[in-house]
Amino acid sequence: MTTAAEAANVAQKQFGLMQALEEGGFVSQAIFAILVIMSAVSWYIMFTKLVEQGKVLKQSREGVQKFWTSSSVKDGVNKFEKNSAFRQLVDDALLAEDQHGKLIDAQDQHEWMHSSMQRSQDAINAKLGTGLAFLATVGSTSPFVGLLGTVIGIYRALIKIGASGDASIDKVAGPVGEALIMTALGLVVAVPAVMGYNWLQRRNKLIAERMSTFCNDLHGYMMSNGAVRPAVKAAAPAAAKPAGAKA
Repeated sequence: MTTAAEAANVAQKQFGLMQALEEGGFVSQAIFAILVIMSAVSWYIMFTKLVEQGKVLKQSREGVQKFWTSSSVKDGVNKFEKNSAFRQLVDDALLAEDQHGKLIDAQDQHEWMHSSMQRSQDAINAKLGTGLAFLATVGSTSPFVGLLGTVIGIYRALIKIGASGDASIDKVAGPVGEALIMTALGLVVAVPAVMGYNWLQRRNKLIAERMSTFCNDLHGYMMSNGAVRPAVKAAAPAAAKPAGAKA
């Protein structure tokens, strides 16, 4: 007599994923390949955007604090890493300040500086949002792609059952169960994509808020010739060592 574990292994071999792909034919295999590609690209986007956002958030904490401790804007810009988002904001502000003096028609410097920095923010936000539309698309469509595989699988199963004339539960459960695997795969692809999209969007919103605050402070600083400077919290002092501790 076979044990329950042996029976489960036999059932898995007979009605597992590979069997479902073999029984489903080209259509099921194509749908499976599409789901795999969608999942791989989604995870790649989530990983790369997470790294990119992490760098920007680090600059918003450490780089901004170092910038405001500098003696001038041109000196402070070197406190940011090259090609970083906050360095681009400062570079664009300096460029706008230089361009204002070359304008033929008189324009208020405050408005020119504000519009230039706003364009810079919009460009950075657009770059940070690159790829998120794909995550949203995967999250909304992959369940339906999996459902399509299920519908086709059940259709094939019903044809086989009708041709054999045997509709007993042991004959129906296997093919139908194989077809439902595609729905499960669609959900496995969709859930991480939706969660990743929402999380990355929330982090992008946080970055946008910090950039907006920095730009407002920078605008006030440059328009006042350094008279208006935001307060910067001093770094926390190192914890004192207990008495008797070795240096």
